[in-house]
Amino acid sequence: MTQLLEQLAALTGLRDRDALDAGLVAAVADLTRARRVAVHRVVGDEGAQRWLTRAQRGESPHVPALVPLWTDSGDQPALDEQPAWRDCLLTGRPRAWRASDSLSLFPLPGQNGQGGVVEVVTERPPTPAQVRGVNAVLAVVRNQLGLLDYSERDTLTGLLNRKSFDDSFYKAAIQPVQDLLPDGQTERRQTAPPRYWLAVLDIDHFKQVNDNFGHVIGDEVLLIVSQLMCSTFRYYDQLYRFGGEEFVVLLRCTTEEDAFLAFDRFRSRVATHNFPQVHRLTLSIGFTDVRPGDTPVAAVERADRAVYYAKNHGRDQVRSLEALVRQGRLVDDDKSSEVEFF
Repeated sequence: MTQLLEQLAALTGLRDRDALDAGLVAAVADLTRARRVAVHRVVGDEGAQRWLTRAQRGESPHVPALVPLWTDSGDQPALDEQPAWRDCLLTGRPRAWRASDSLSLFPLPGQNGQGGVVEVVTERPPTPAQVRGVNAVLAVVRNQLGLLDYSERDTLTGLLNRKSFDDSFYKAAIQPVQDLLPDGQTERRQTAPPRYWLAVLDIDHFKQVNDNFGHVIGDEVLLIVSQLMCSTFRYYDQLYRFGGEEFVVLLRCTTEEDAFLAFDRFRSRVATHNFPQVHRLTLSIGFTDVRPGDTPVAAVERADRAVYYAKNHGRDQVRSLEALVRQGRLVDDDKSSEVEFF
């Protein structure tokens, strides 16, 4: 009982999704003395969902291996390729220990389509007390994830909010990759992180929408724009509403041209969408690359400069800060390495 209480107390102190999944694996492994514990979460868009092994721990007591939720899961098993995991999640019922594979499965419902299962491999069936302990741990994790969603997401649109941006920025742009190996061991590779692009998206003449049609229609416009964002960008792209009519996207892709095409595709979707009463809206979008040693403030400021340029040169367009600098239209005032004081 003391061990369980200590595990639960530790979990309630976590305010990070990565830390929660790592803590979940560690707690279940300690409670059941399992040979292996893994958290598999469903990621991807509707109709193309896959299983991502988020965290796992083998017999050695090292820190659980972690894979970010924004990892490209294209080489991971599809939802139906793991029918036992799928059925456990969809039915919400655990699968009891089976002698043939020494395996138990516990469902882990999640917010925003990121539910999953906890896989526990043990030498013998878990005792009733161990099963109750695992269920208690899962309940705490579910509650903590609900609190995180409440604090990290914009109440109107459901997108991530400004409060959660800084941590996500550093994780996505700076955190080294940690690979999972088949035997559950980990290997850290201090490789260069994937390339990221940060865009600021601003609805053109949004004040006129509120003035002419009222704030109820204005809120509906913001909600529709957020829905178009979710259906246009990939599940692992980070989407934010900073407030008012300003949105931010943290996009992972290889080249500036690819980033431009992705942002321009979204601009076109908004421009051709028929909004209630308002009918037509446009966006001005500015983006910049996320640089080594970058800070959230510096990156947003660079993207903002590109947005202002777009607004002052016709609106309804996408502008890259780096392209504007190459063309001699703006000067790159790089503040990414400056110390920030609060």
